[in-house]
Amino acid sequence: MKTTERKTRATGRATLSDVAREAQVSPITASRALRGVDTVDAELAERVRTAAAVLGYVPNPAARALASARSDTVVVLVPSLTNAVFVDVLEAIYRILQPAGYEVLIGNSHYDREEEERLIRNYLAHRPSGLIVTGFDRTEAARRLIETSRIPTVHLMELAQAPGVYCVGLSQAEAGATAARHLLGRGRRRLAFVAAQLDPRTLQRGEGFRRALIEEACYDPALELLTPAPSSMALGGELLVSLLERHPDVDGIFFNNDDLAQGALLEALRRGIPVPGRVAVVGFNDLEGAAHMVPRLTTIRTPREEMGRRAAELLLAVMRGETVKVPAVDVGFELVTREST
Repeated sequence: MKTTERKTRATGRATLSDVAREAQVSPITASRALRGVDTVDAELAERVRTAAAVLGYVPNPAARALASARSDTVVVLVPSLTNAVFVDVLEAIYRILQPAGYEVLIGNSHYDREEEERLIRNYLAHRPSGLIVTGFDRTEAARRLIETSRIPTVHLMELAQAPGVYCVGLSQAEAGATAARHLLGRGRRRLAFVAAQLDPRTLQRGEGFRRALIEEACYDPALELLTPAPSSMALGGELLVSLLERHPDVDGIFFNNDDLAQGALLEALRRGIPVPGRVAVVGFNDLEGAAHMVPRLTTIRTPREEMGRRAAELLLAVMRGETVKVPAVDVGFELVTREST
């Protein structure tokens, strides 16, 4: 470390020690203040920030990682940055980790396992303090990278009961079964599952929906309309029309997410298809706008902010070496019944 500081001084750049000396605090206090750790006295933190500004100090994360074998970063990998579900989760994660002194690095895998593996490989080279990943479906190489890194890791969106596995999520399959039971309870028998993107969580919802219909002896595999195309409201309208043209007797539909369901409701409104008179519609996630559709959309509400917050809190506990009594946190879900059913 001393060698590194001497080289830095030779370039004329201010070091952390320079900042600490200027602010009349220890280097550790200066480091914590600059990272935004909220346990640092406010007056000391202001002195450190002022000293850093006067000296033009810019932190060197690479040197800090080499010195500590860990950086002050947490990597969060999600499959999409356009999906409001993950935006809500990321906001909650940031609100917990930033005040604790961690910078959040976000990686977007675009629902591509190979891309996620590449991101994991690249980010682990920076020695993050922690890792938050989405779900459990990834390449074997990516799994080995995470396991051998020994970096504290929390899985989002899904649940698993296994030694050493930390996760925060909900039972996607049970959510799908709940949607089926709701439609059955409304007297609907010709029930369809319509899905796009086809990520693992979507398929789990479909499995739960299917299981509930089989139990009631009313499952018809022809009423599953699945496409790997990206999910959108426009696609939801197209899929509704395609389904009803081929199966006009369908009287209930579970869409794997709200944007498909919202698009279907708008298309039904344009075409004069009565909802729920002719067909009942259920969505998933309770995204913004679901309660303002015509008719208002029945959907499965997922606690996205809570999921992000609890994942970040769980990761902090693991990184600090604290005893974790509940490694698998089930945040649950809620059926929100509105006019579309």
